[in-house]
Formats: sequence, C-alpha cells, structure tokens
Amino acid sequence: MTLDDALAALRARIEPGRAEGQAKYHKQTREVLGIPNPTLNALTQDWRQSLSVEDRIALADALWKTDIFEARIAAAKLLTQARIRPDDAAWDMIVSWVSEFDSWAIADHVSMAGQKRLMADPTRLETVEGWTTSDHMWTRRAALVMTLPWTKQNHPKPADLAIRDRILGWAATYVDDPDWFIQKAVAWWLRDLSKHDPLRSQTFLKTYGDRMKPFARKEAAKYLP
Repeated sequence: MTLDDALAALRARIEPGRAEGQAKYHKQTREVLGIPNPTLNALTQDWRQSLSVEDRIALADALWKTDIFEARIAAAKLLTQARIRPDDAAWDMIVSWVSEFDSWAIADHVSMAGQKRLMADPTRLETVEGWTTSDHMWTRRAALVMTLPWTKQNHPKPADLAIRDRILGWAATYVDDPDWFIQKAVAWWLRDLSKHDPLRSQTFLKTYGDRMKPFARKEAAKYLP
C-alpha cells in the first residue's frame, strides 16, 4: 500500500462538518480531516492484517510525516499490537516520534503503541527513564503514560514490583511541576495503580500529596478508601 492509497482511504472516511469541531477540541493547527476514532480503528486494523511488519513501519513513517492529525493517529495505530516480530524498528520509530508530541490525542495514541513494546521488552525502560528530565513537557509526560501497564497487574512478579517502584520514583520528581498535563499524568498513574495496589498509591500520596496540585491529588485518590 502506498501513502497515496492510505490518504485516499482516510479522505474517503471524512465526516462532513466534523473537522472544525475536532480541530477546536484537540487544539490543532495542523490539518484535521474529521474522521471518528472507531472508523480509524477499523481502517488501521485492516491495514495491520494485510501488511507485513516492514510495510506497516514504512507506511506509519510516511503517514506521520504528512503531519495530518488523523494520519499521525493512524500511524500510531499501525504499531499498536502486542505481538510484532521483529519489533526493534517499531520501537525505534515510536521513540523518534516522542520529541514531536504537541497534543494529548496524538501523544496518547503513540503511547499506547509504546506500551506494547515496553511490555514486550522492559529493558527499554532505560530509554524511557531518560525522558523524565527532558525540557519537553510531552516527553516527560510520555514516561508515565507509556508505563501505565505496570499499574494494572493484579499479581505482579517481583521484577514488575521493582519496575512499579522505579516509575513511582519518576513520578516523585514530577510532583512540583506546575504543568497541568504533568500533574494529570501523575494522578492518572496513581489512580490506576490504586485499583490494584492501593498501599503504594496511599504511601505516595502521604509522602508527596501536599506538593501536588489539589485537582491531581483528588484524582489520584479517587478510588482509595
């Protein structure tokens, strides 16, 4: 499949009158086509099933470079799959996109793809840890969003508990950051963790909660007794 084929398929699924509202909601200055997310899901699922890993990576790269809102999301969805073999090129591409994040929707879709690659190879956390001191807010945020799977395990192995504590250490360095998106990311991590490991969430909030923004502290404690 060529880039032109993919763009034609995207444009064929535009919902008239949707683009303006979508651009406003997502605060986009780039081109927005106006395609619902379920439609993008169905389209990219078909592409994943019909393309080789190599071709998917090439198409994802080309779509990303168009800088069209839905094309970037479609690029991320092409790489959002638990099993990709080999997956080094997919991981490298995801990493290359992080420094270009500038909105939550694109960042979150790419982070979902990144989550799969981190779970496939947790040694990649070495790369992610470097993001926690970046000057780029979206890069710092990605370190927490991309590691959310470690909040969701009901019966984590000792190695996963160590990773959980490692990421909580990163979150601790974020609590004084005034940026809303960073505070929200910390809250998101703690809120999801509290459903499976309330003690760790409670301990974090007792230690650092007073330094978090009130809205973030409230969100983090949403499911705690």
